[in-house]
Amino acid sequence: MPVDPSTMRAITQHSYGQPDGVLRYEEIQVPAIGAGDVLIRMRATSVNTPDWAAVTGVPYALRLGFGLRRPRRPVRGSDVSGVVEAVGQRVTDLVPGDEVFGSARGAFAEYVAAPAAQLIKKPAGLGFTDAAASVMTGLAALVAMRDVAHVGAGTRVLINGASGGVGTMAVQIAKALGGEVTGVCGPGHVEQLQSLGARHVIDYTNEDFTKGRSRFDVVLDNVLNHPPTITARLLAPGGMLIPNSIGYTGGLLAGLPRTARAVLMGFGRTKVGLASMKVNRENLGALLRLLESGDVRVVIDKTYPLDQAACAVAYMLEHHASGKIAITA
Repeated sequence: MPVDPSTMRAITQHSYGQPDGVLRYEEIQVPAIGAGDVLIRMRATSVNTPDWAAVTGVPYALRLGFGLRRPRRPVRGSDVSGVVEAVGQRVTDLVPGDEVFGSARGAFAEYVAAPAAQLIKKPAGLGFTDAAASVMTGLAALVAMRDVAHVGAGTRVLINGASGGVGTMAVQIAKALGGEVTGVCGPGHVEQLQSLGARHVIDYTNEDFTKGRSRFDVVLDNVLNHPPTITARLLAPGGMLIPNSIGYTGGLLAGLPRTARAVLMGFGRTKVGLASMKVNRENLGALLRLLESGDVRVVIDKTYPLDQAACAVAYMLEHHASGKIAITA
């Protein structure tokens, strides 16, 4: 029986709560595309912090942005890779059949509408799953290490939460830029971080990294499990603290207030940098070159089919994933 091209299967959300209670696998309309957009047949996507935050709606302050009673946008997901199905009238450099990856809204679906400016062509040697899973966390790590911290030869970098999505990317990108990386992680990820290029690895179950004597030029904190005033003591003179709101491996309830306190510290003597995910073709191209060179590889913990996206989000809510959680169609 032929498939109706006007409809598709997607993961939808019409209320807040636990993933298995609010995420549904159902048939909806294929999204329309604008003049500068591309319609993609999704092959892979991944779960990021904003996805599980939007699913649970906690802390409640987030609902001011997501929607007070229910999410304004019913389909989660932003990372995407797949095959171009159709292009808008102003799109001249992509055609149906092209394999692409980048960022969009509503990627937990069989078809995704995305701005062409937020996509680049995917080379044949890069798999769909790795491509999709690299986007948000890879761009966040790239901007943090290259543009905010200006990591270069000999820069001493400490990454708290080094085994998560942003953390595994940041370890590799900092090393590729010439940095000397120290990673903080749980006991099950020590060897993995060493294989990714971390010169030193601290197992937080054996040692409180905030009490160490080493000093760092950059501290990227993906967990925020210590007050920023404590973490900032690790900084060498002129060093920078980067509280990361994209790569939380801890909970947002603790993370958001501590991020705010860190920002306030930036008005004093502590140098504080904020990294945001800047999606454009220039940054996607830089990320792609790192992936193609072998300096950076995507670490994927688990992969779920689209109809089990609720399980994927629930697994991320456990806050123990190593690298990324992917979803494939």
